[in-house]
Amino acid sequence: MPACAETRQRTEGSADVFPVLSSSGAESLSSDEKEVAAGGTEGEGSAEEHPAGEDSSENSSSSSLEEESDAEELDGRRSDEEQEEKESLAHCNESGVKCLPPCEHCRNENDQKEEVTPRMLSGGQYVVQLDAEGTYQCSLTGLIFEVTGAVKITYSLLSWSKYANLVEKPWIVGGPLFDVRCDSTPALTSIQFPHSLCLGDHGAGMAFKVLHVKGEGAAIEPSADYSASHVKWLVSSLSPVGPLIQSQEPVQYHGAVILYKVVDEHPSLSFRVYVATNNDSFIKDISRAVKHSNKKFIKIDKPPVCQKLLQKGKRYRLICEPEAEITPEEIEFVDGSLLKLKSYIEVYLEKPDDFTLSLVELESDATVWKARLRESDWIHYDQNKNEQKRSTVSNVKKRKPALSILEEGELCSKKQKTGNAAATRGRASIPQNLRFMRKW
Repeated sequence: MPACAETRQRTEGSADVFPVLSSSGAESLSSDEKEVAAGGTEGEGSAEEHPAGEDSSENSSSSSLEEESDAEELDGRRSDEEQEEKESLAHCNESGVKCLPPCEHCRNENDQKEEVTPRMLSGGQYVVQLDAEGTYQCSLTGLIFEVTGAVKITYSLLSWSKYANLVEKPWIVGGPLFDVRCDSTPALTSIQFPHSLCLGDHGAGMAFKVLHVKGEGAAIEPSADYSASHVKWLVSSLSPVGPLIQSQEPVQYHGAVILYKVVDEHPSLSFRVYVATNNDSFIKDISRAVKHSNKKFIKIDKPPVCQKLLQKGKRYRLICEPEAEITPEEIEFVDGSLLKLKSYIEVYLEKPDDFTLSLVELESDATVWKARLRESDWIHYDQNKNEQKRSTVSNVKKRKPALSILEEGELCSKKQKTGNAAATRGRASIPQNLRFMRKW
């Protein structure tokens, strides 16, 4: 199939006026931006998960994971955030660059951009120091910054579920959500956000905009441009920002399949299979949901990128060879970026043998994703765990055996005798004149 020409569109005009709720009541906004009321506070919310067969519409009522104690967060916050960042970028290669295969519908871009690798800070933040005017692309997140001079930019990945009530139909999530900060905002002229959509031949029927969270509300602002991989936004002010899309036709996504294995003492095998858009915010939510589960999991390192596009509303089936218990066997794909409860497929094998998982599109019977799982994919974790246990035991000092009552009595008697002898020697060592003076 021939590759289609790159689609670009410059958005003009402004959105309709919306009231935004505040403590003083409803206020009218300018016609340059569309405001919607914000129902949540800034920051990260904890994502949860549930089997894909359950009703996802009830997920907004679940908030137990958001009530974790401050002490727990302080104890493990730094290590947890670093682990989440590693897992959220697990679909990248060793250099951190997105490992999406060339899509037959998308055209590769040859824009002149300098690639930069950010430093990672605690709390899941990235920071880049740009020394001169130019266009720079982050090798880990895909963000593209256009600057007019030297600047220091700090940014972090956020969860869309936190701001789900700000995204109203017909708008849907187009890519990851970021919180961007800059020490010289005027020098940062534009940001290009990566999106997870395949535009194909449908770019003309799509409209891109950007959700810009502003304090108590949010604005849906025009995009300046878009391409096969990014949405360009002219910086007005800095706060959480992410791309939105409106389409007259079914949307197709570049997808990813993420695998986790349950860690327990049973010889049987149990896995969670997440079918997601290749969206860093979505994948980070999955990592957080697994971390906060009552069970313990390890991530299985398999190529996650789907070889065929995922489409909203289409049905897919997960197949296992040899046969396994799969719940549910079929799913209808939806982009779960806005959902707190992340749907998954459960796979259970009674015997711990090697097996193959395949995700198949029911309509065409085409294989969307496939992976062979072997015991070596997770056995190293068990070996490391056992080594750590042995190391811990060897480092613990052995306690002396408890003494019996008789032995304790004899020991006390010996100590008393030793003490009396030492006192006698001490008195004998006192000079005669001092003993004479002591009598007086």
